[in-house]
Amino acid sequence: MTRIPPLWRAAYGRQAPALLRLLARTAVRLRDFVRALALADHRPFTTL
Repeated sequence: MTRIPPLWRAAYGRQAPALLRLLARTAVRLRDFVRALALADHRPFTTL
């Protein structure tokens, strides 16, 4: 997983205000979801 250090620091650091941490964590989760969705589009789908 590729991480964006400033966003990661804001999401999980202790110095950031609570609202900023919440928004940063949401952005990290959204980015991971979009990345997984893009990767799923390129994986072959097989049925048995």
